[in-house]
Amino acid sequence: MKKNIDYKKTILDFAFLMVGCILLAFAITSILKPNGLVSGGITGISIILDKLIGIKYTYLYYTLSILIFISAWLALGRREGKKIILLSIIFPLVLIALETLDLSLIKNDTMLASIYYGIIGGIGCGLVLKRGFSTGGTDTIAKILHYRMAPFISISQILLCIDVVIIIASAFVYDENIALYAVLAQIVMMKSIDIVLFGFGSRYVKIEVISDKSNDIADYIIKNIRRGISTYEIKGGYTNISREKVVSICSPRESMLIKRYISQVDPLAFVNVLPVMSVWGNGIGFDSVMEENNG
Repeated sequence: MKKNIDYKKTILDFAFLMVGCILLAFAITSILKPNGLVSGGITGISIILDKLIGIKYTYLYYTLSILIFISAWLALGRREGKKIILLSIIFPLVLIALETLDLSLIKNDTMLASIYYGIIGGIGCGLVLKRGFSTGGTDTIAKILHYRMAPFISISQILLCIDVVIIIASAFVYDENIALYAVLAQIVMMKSIDIVLFGFGSRYVKIEVISDKSNDIADYIIKNIRRGISTYEIKGGYTNISREKVVSICSPRESMLIKRYISQVDPLAFVNVLPVMSVWGNGIGFDSVMEENNG
């Protein structure tokens, strides 16, 4: 059976991808690099290597992107490779094109540059992730390490370790102030991504999953994301078939990791994500129910 192509969705996906790539590339070439700053991810690796070996960071970025794409295809399979192929080819080209324009938005203010890079770069990344694309950067490296070498460590923890190592390396190559500004830029960037994906005012989300692979998904959330779950037996109103619903409270970023895993094991799953204003109880980052009232 021939699969119908939704051209409207395809065009919209590509438009979001291009705008996201342009914003992120602009943030790197016009704010980050001119101010001598670094960040996490393969952007940070490329800039640090540029300083050490003298090869332009845009070409290093392209090389690393292609290597990550090939590694993902070999280690994780064709499906994972297809997710990052567009970013692996398009984004480095956009980066090289904007680098040749030699634009500089902010000069001689590293604090402001760190904040603006985080905002503009985060919006760009958020637009890319919002349409279901994978960035194909250190998150893919973390996934390869998780599945091939360290299944006992969650992907988010491996990703955090990679970014920490990159930022620590920047302290040795540049200085400790640059490393601190890199931390600031990463924090602002992650918050900007969360705002693009889920809007303002939500530190956590509730993710509800209905799937034939509910056991695999529950196991992934508990062991890899390290969040608690609840399960409910429900009955479909149309099919009249009983199935299991998995519910968890997590951060917006963790919900994207869960979604990505679900897309691999059950593309037909139903996933519902709701913003949560506050969470009280036992859990990573949750506020305690037993708060003292001294008023």
